[in-house]
Amino acid sequence: MKYLPIDKNLFISNRERYIKKIKPNSVAVFNSNDDMYRNGDQEFPFRQNSNFFYLTGIDQAKSILLIFPDCENPKFREALFVEETNEHIAVWYGKKYSKEEAAAVSGIKNVFWLDAFDAALKEVMAACEYVYLNTNENPRYSSPVPHRDQRFVRELMLSYPLHKYERSAPILNKLRTIKSHIEINLIKEAANITGKAFQRVLNFVKPGVMEYEVEAEITHEFIKNRSNGHAYYPIIASGKSACVLHYIENNKVCNNGDLLLLDFGAEYANYAGDLSRTIPVNGKFSKRQKEVYNACLFVMKEAKKMLVQGTTIDAYHTEVCKIMNEELIKLRLYTDEDVKKQDPLKPMYFKYYMHGTSHFMGLDVHDVGSKQETIKPGMVFSCEPGIYIPEEGIGVRIENDILVTETHPVDLMENIPLEVEEIEEIMKK
Repeated sequence: MKYLPIDKNLFISNRERYIKKIKPNSVAVFNSNDDMYRNGDQEFPFRQNSNFFYLTGIDQAKSILLIFPDCENPKFREALFVEETNEHIAVWYGKKYSKEEAAAVSGIKNVFWLDAFDAALKEVMAACEYVYLNTNENPRYSSPVPHRDQRFVRELMLSYPLHKYERSAPILNKLRTIKSHIEINLIKEAANITGKAFQRVLNFVKPGVMEYEVEAEITHEFIKNRSNGHAYYPIIASGKSACVLHYIENNKVCNNGDLLLLDFGAEYANYAGDLSRTIPVNGKFSKRQKEVYNACLFVMKEAKKMLVQGTTIDAYHTEVCKIMNEELIKLRLYTDEDVKKQDPLKPMYFKYYMHGTSHFMGLDVHDVGSKQETIKPGMVFSCEPGIYIPEEGIGVRIENDILVTETHPVDLMENIPLEVEEIEEIMKK
C-alpha cells in the first residue's frame, strides 16, 4: 500500500457499531475480494472489498473476518484469518501480513492463518443461531462474475441449511453513510491530491495535446502523492465528447477553441475524491463558453448551499432542477413559453441536464446510501451540475465534494480553482 498507516481505532469503532446492530447469538463472516485475472497469468490491480476494509483495514486478498460476540470461546468473538507467507510467495510476490502486523492494522487481537478457518467455522456454526453474510447491495453494482462473498454464501447455505441467515449490507450501508473524523481526513487527502493533479493539468493543457496525455499528467500526480490511483476511470473529454456523460476513450486531440471537460478523482487509502472541471484548451473562454460555464457555476454554488441535514437527495435535486431551468432559459436554450407547454414527464431542462446533482461518497466513489434517506451530519456528497449543448459543441460540468455538518455544508475542495478568472490566470502562465 502506498498510503500512510491508518489509525486502527477507525476499524475498532466500525466493528463495535456493527456488532450493536446484529441479533444475539449471531455469527458474521466477511471475505476479502479475490485477486482477479486479466489475461494469461496477469492480474488486475487488487482492490479490497469496501465492507471488509471498513471493518478491518486489511488490504490483502485471501483474508476472512469472523465475528461472534456471544461465543463462549473468546478466540472467536472477533477473529481475523490471513494468508501465511510461504517460501514461494516470499520469493515471487513478497511477504504478506504477519499475524502481528495484521493485528496492528485492524486492532483485532486474535489473528490466525487462513488454513485454520474451516475448523473455526465448524465450531461457531455449531453454537450460533443467526448468520450474517455480506453481499454487494450497492444499487449501481452489476457483474455476471460471482465474487468471493457470493460463492461463500452458496457454500455455507448448502452445508448449513437450517440456520437463520441475515444480511449485513443493510446495516453497513447505514453505518458507512456517516463518516468519522478519521474517514473525513482520508477523504480530504483524496481531495487534496485531486486538486494537485488539477493544478498540474492547468499548467499542461494547450492546443494539440492528446486527451490521454492529460490523463497521464493526472496519473503521475496521483501516484506521486501516495494515491492508490484513480477512484474511477477518468473522463478527459474535449469538444463534443464533453456531451457524452461517461466518455472514457480519452484518445482525441484537444483543439484550439474547444472546452475540455475533466472528471477525475484520486483514491487514497481506498477513499475516493471526485472532481469535475471544464477548462478552455487555449486558456481563454469564449464569450459563449464563459456564459455557459458561469450559469453552471451559479447552479453549483446554489446547490451546495442546499446540502443540509433534514432534506433528501431526491428532494434536493428537484429544487436544483428549478434553478437549472431558469439558467437554461437565460442561456436562450428555450423560453418560458416552451416550459408552459412542456410534457411534465419530459421537462425541457432534461435535454441539457440529464443526470443527478449529487451522490454519496466514501469507500466507493458512488457510495452506498439511499437518495430517499434523510441527509445527516457526517455524510459526504458530490455536487455536480452540468450543462450539455451538443449542437454548440459545449459540455460543462463542475463538481466539488461536500461534507454535511450540524451547521452548514463544508466544501472539501474549496481551495481548488473554480472561477473563470482563476482558471484563465493560471493557464496564461
